[in-house]
Amino acid sequence: MQLSLDELTGLCKRRGFIYQASEIYGGLNGFWDYGPLGVELKNNLRDAWWHDMVRCPPIGPDGNPVNIVGLDSSIIQNPKTWEASGHVGGFNDPMVDCRESKSRYRADHLLVYKPNSDTVPPVSYAFMEGDEASALKKIKKEAKGSEANYDKIYLVELPLEDYALIKGPDATETGTLTEPKDFNLMFETYIGATSGHDNKAYLRPETAQGIFLNYKNVCDTMRVKMPFGIAQIGKSFRNEVTPRNFIFRSREFEQMEMEWFCPPEEAKIWYDFWVETRFNWWVSLGIDPDNLIKREHDSDELAHYSTACADVEYKYPFTAPNYGELEGIAHRGCYDLSQHQEHAGTKMEFFDQESNSKYIPHVIEPASGLTRGVLVLLCEAYKEEWVGKGDNAEILPAEAGQQAPEGFEKRGVMNFSPRMAPIKTAIFPLLKNRPELVEKARGIYNQVNRRYASAWDVTGAIGRRYRRQDEVGTPYCITIDFDSLEDGTVTLRDRDTMKQERVHESELMALLSEKLEE
Repeated sequence: MQLSLDELTGLCKRRGFIYQASEIYGGLNGFWDYGPLGVELKNNLRDAWWHDMVRCPPIGPDGNPVNIVGLDSSIIQNPKTWEASGHVGGFNDPMVDCRESKSRYRADHLLVYKPNSDTVPPVSYAFMEGDEASALKKIKKEAKGSEANYDKIYLVELPLEDYALIKGPDATETGTLTEPKDFNLMFETYIGATSGHDNKAYLRPETAQGIFLNYKNVCDTMRVKMPFGIAQIGKSFRNEVTPRNFIFRSREFEQMEMEWFCPPEEAKIWYDFWVETRFNWWVSLGIDPDNLIKREHDSDELAHYSTACADVEYKYPFTAPNYGELEGIAHRGCYDLSQHQEHAGTKMEFFDQESNSKYIPHVIEPASGLTRGVLVLLCEAYKEEWVGKGDNAEILPAEAGQQAPEGFEKRGVMNFSPRMAPIKTAIFPLLKNRPELVEKARGIYNQVNRRYASAWDVTGAIGRRYRRQDEVGTPYCITIDFDSLEDGTVTLRDRDTMKQERVHESELMALLSEKLEE
């Protein structure tokens, strides 16, 4: 059973995954802090991407591993970078303000319920994507109507003369929304001791441009041959008009991007390859394929320089039954390198010795949000189940709003894949007041924790400790009891099946390796 976004946010705070940034001062909209478990989860996802893209890259269409090198470029670049890339002049979102509530909204994310009959008052109700319930509540209470009495239309599709009869999402009066106007999303900063136009710079809105700026350096120093990729993971900043849906859309976030440079005539082959490869990678992390789709962009969605673009989309709680973007794979052509060649006056051509030709390579860009990936892992992992009491080992899927059947109790569990789980094992001495058990357990903990991130817990009954670890997604728990002192065996308990087996401590590491590294 998938959590609502509010429930997920509460769980993340309660269990130390994600906190509101600056919470003791009332927070700061669009910024989040990753707690002890959240940073481990994020690092696991980051490391998996880096391993599978750079260190052990996928096998290409020709049967050989592709060649991808890494990069870590500066967050602040020469401001001319963003002029060449088009961000200074064109990185804008339409926004509307509400004169009454002083709230600001992305105009293209606002929808309106507009009356389609004379049976209800001529008032339209605006709401943010994913928040239809609030508008429908107003329609029922204020207009004594229902959804059937209204057409759902994007605000930007309505003529300005209709605004006078629109009630904003947080307004009590109609006609309070302003005309949409462009809003540049880049954060400005200043370099040096004084502020002024000559010292103005920007926090990067994407990691891709740092790769394009270093394309020639990589070609000159790493002896790369076409085709090849440059990968980067790092923070980006966008001054979003309406950050929302937890960490799905925030103002500070991390990206995992790779620019794949190839001869122009091979671009279509590589585009198809990366769309399929990136979809399969998310599935390999334990994401249910039924919750993922590949969606090709329509022609009117493409950037002016883009030949094709596909998104890997996930069924989030706030989009279900529809999907929202997780990763985009774009065929960017030679636009970026050509722009930097023109603005910087530096040749970006690649000399192909085999064909004795020069060309500006085309680029395929698989780009995903690391922090958005964390949200997907959290949404996907949480399950509520009814589990048998006592000797009853049966597990049933919980039904929303229903009580557990007799002989069962409810448990919440994060079934992360072992590769993604923030904690791999938890070690419990059966009793904390028996020094011989604690000493034995501590020795096993020290051995296991050197290889796998492990938790140490001596508080409460064993069943309660199991439940705590279930809720944070620990795949295996190891209990040391009095039999452990006699014969050297420990109890290994599986998170998903809740089955327990006795394992000799001399075999424990080999068994964990088999289970956690499969």
